Amino acid sequence: MKKKKKIVVFASGNGSSFENICKKLSKFDFVEISKLYCNDSNAFVIERAKKQNIETFVFQNEDLSNKKIFIDLQNVKPNLIVLAGFLKKIPTDIINEFKNKIINIHPSLLPKYGGRGMYGVKVHEKVIENEEKETGFTIHYVDKNYDEGDIIFQKKLSIKKKNPNHLAKEVLKMEHMYYPEIILKCLNEEKP
Repeated sequence: MKKKKKIVVFASGNGSSFENICKKLSKFDFVEISKLYCNDSNAFVIERAKKQNIETFVFQNEDLSNKKIFIDLQNVKPNLIVLAGFLKKIPTDIINEFKNKIINIHPSLLPKYGGRGMYGVKVHEKVIENEEKETGFTIHYVDKNYDEGDIIFQKKLSIKKKNPNHLAKEVLKMEHMYYPEIILKCLNEEKP
């Protein structure tokens, strides 16, 4: 039997992307979502993980820098680390240990509207404020700077309604459609 490829997910909030990933990838028997890492003990994503029977590691933000997460990740040995609505910066030691194995999804067409403080509806407000004609999302590798890693995939969307909440829903729908596909692609093209 083929060895399963392990994915771990970092999420901080509601967890709709996490749940979507779990549901879509559960159809593939060579993929295992091994663990959810969450830095908010009140985040709804934890309930979603329980329903999916996925182990959860709830941690304090300082655990990112004090090696607790680093050591746990070394023990799990994931093939891919997926960020799905996780807002903290991943420390350099984790990035170096898991080079080209950490991916993130961002709700804009990077390099536009990325960087510290640019997340969620804030991105869509800026896009509308600057009268952009299109937006979309970007899936990229994580490096030491926010939203600057190599781009893996982008999908564009024409802006029809100048409403940030509506735009957020439209972009999220597209993210849900494509993120699981790109995760599979990254697993299949795994870099050494």
